[in-house]
Amino acid sequence: MVSTRDSIELELDELKKNNLYRKPQTVEVYGAKVLVDGVEKIHLCSNDYLGLSRNPQVIEEARATLDHMSQCSSRLVAGNSPKLLELEEQIAKHRHTEASLIYPSGYMANLGVITALANKDTAIFSDELNHASIIDACRLSRATIKVFRHNDIEDLNGLLRSTTSNRIVVTEGIFSMDGDFSVLDQICRLVKEYNAIIIVDDAHGDFIFGSPGSYSGVPAYFDVKEMIDVNVSSLSKGLGCFGGYVACSKLVREFLVNKSRQFIYTSALPEHLCTAALAAVPVAQNGNLQGMLFRNVAFFYKKLKDLGFSIARSTSQIMPVMIGDEKLALEFSNELSRNGVFVQPIRYPTVMKGKARLRVTITALHDKNDLQTAVDSFEMVGKKRNVI
Repeated sequence: MVSTRDSIELELDELKKNNLYRKPQTVEVYGAKVLVDGVEKIHLCSNDYLGLSRNPQVIEEARATLDHMSQCSSRLVAGNSPKLLELEEQIAKHRHTEASLIYPSGYMANLGVITALANKDTAIFSDELNHASIIDACRLSRATIKVFRHNDIEDLNGLLRSTTSNRIVVTEGIFSMDGDFSVLDQICRLVKEYNAIIIVDDAHGDFIFGSPGSYSGVPAYFDVKEMIDVNVSSLSKGLGCFGGYVACSKLVREFLVNKSRQFIYTSALPEHLCTAALAAVPVAQNGNLQGMLFRNVAFFYKKLKDLGFSIARSTSQIMPVMIGDEKLALEFSNELSRNGVFVQPIRYPTVMKGKARLRVTITALHDKNDLQTAVDSFEMVGKKRNVI
């Protein structure tokens, strides 16, 4: 019989053999630059799309309220700080919903809402490219899971038609590995025909897309925000802070407070992080940073496309430079790093086997000189590796 230790070692060896082994590097982030193992590089891996994690006003307001590190309690015991309630009120206003509920992370928000709302009598319809947190939540919920082809309305319609259970449809606003939009307007219309619930994880669209003055995400971009039953998002991407949230009706919030284990049995988000998010919201809603971001996105996208790189279906600040082979993606990333550009290879199981890519993310902090330097490195390595 193989021991547990031997089994673990065998599995790690198999990951290495298949170019799927992962090992964290030591990274110090300085906005658009990073120190990787002590060497400065251009940072093309950040989800801090508007650069608000380094905004002086946000940092100062968080620092001013930092008189203790944490409430050291769950919210239903002794951790329900007034700052949490203030932030929830602000998020509900931002999302045009009756209420919201803060979770310690976006991952926990997805687990918290899906496992609470779904059960063994529920059928969940999930886009095949949904984030791992959604996949894990669906599995934990004990619901029947039906996966529909990416953004395929006909496939979703057929699955919905064949089911009589309580129905929940889950999709993303911007897909985290492909950078494309959900066809959310079409999905919303279809979902309502079947009297189903729709949950949208808008972590990568929140505070980036939507109407100027609010930038409340992809549902606003498609003008379907009133049709969304539950919005899930992160405070650590467009807002540059930390935490996650669910924006919903008062009824759903009340249900989650009483039934969501990921809310009930975990420590509350620390007050200084709530203060940081509150300070970041009006800065994000101003709109200047989105303009800077979109100009950088347009510049980098055109440069890579003109060189002949495949960027899949991306229409956002997330640009998957498609490589295909896992080993080649690793080698490409390592060579870029040696040339001063930090961008990670994304491989199975995050994406399908044979669909490895370099996930480039552009931010408002990048300047044209750094972006051009990165383009030059991509061109050199791409030609050397016969990718272009």
